[in-house]
Amino acid sequence: MKGAVRGGSIVTRASTKGKTVGGKAAPSNATTLASVEYLKSLPGVTAPFEDVFDPAGLAKTASIQDVRRWRESELTHGRVAMLAALGFIVGEQLADFPLFFNFDGRVSGPAIFHFQQIGQGFWEPLLIAIGVAESYRVAVGWATPTGAAFNTLKDDYEPGDLGFDPLGLKPTEPEALKEMQTKELNNGRLAMIAIAAFVAQELVENTEIFEHLFLRFEKAAILELDVLEADLGLPVTPLPDALKAI
Repeated sequence: MKGAVRGGSIVTRASTKGKTVGGKAAPSNATTLASVEYLKSLPGVTAPFEDVFDPAGLAKTASIQDVRRWRESELTHGRVAMLAALGFIVGEQLADFPLFFNFDGRVSGPAIFHFQQIGQGFWEPLLIAIGVAESYRVAVGWATPTGAAFNTLKDDYEPGDLGFDPLGLKPTEPEALKEMQTKELNNGRLAMIAIAAFVAQELVENTEIFEHLFLRFEKAAILELDVLEADLGLPVTPLPDALKAI
């Protein structure tokens, strides 16, 4: 198999041949082995999973092009999730701040309902901004969707590298770059879990993130106080009704 070194990893040409998990026949054993080894060489392999974390064995039936496309998707969703998790917290805290652009006071309560409260005049610029950003990402990273190149990344494109580094933070040393990429992936993975938890919590309890957190702290403090009061023979502090369901 012929190969080329790209971003510190070996990309095997055989990976682009044959059929993959995207509704096509399974790749050859050689291609599968190359995909697994390629995945192991990518950033994101970290403790406590020193080897590739793939409990479903998806990499065993994938080509390198599949792995590259999945990594691009993971990076994109991780970055969006980091912005979303930050936006949930910041938006809820600034909703009542007088200098915050609050659409005439319409925005309040849990962040999961903020978009519905904003109304017309916000969605149109947002959709245009998203469209421009996605069009740029597609133009930089994705191959022309014709023939065998359909739904694949360009061969010379490093997943996630859109050339956007206004502060010049990207390291030039390969090891330092890989470490920074691993940190980004780990934070993106955590953010995806966090934003899913934020949404589920606000749907179930209809309370803001910090409000929910402080209510938990308050309940824990009262319960600890009750234990101390019982030990000292003092009247037990009753738990407020609002905290009983938490």
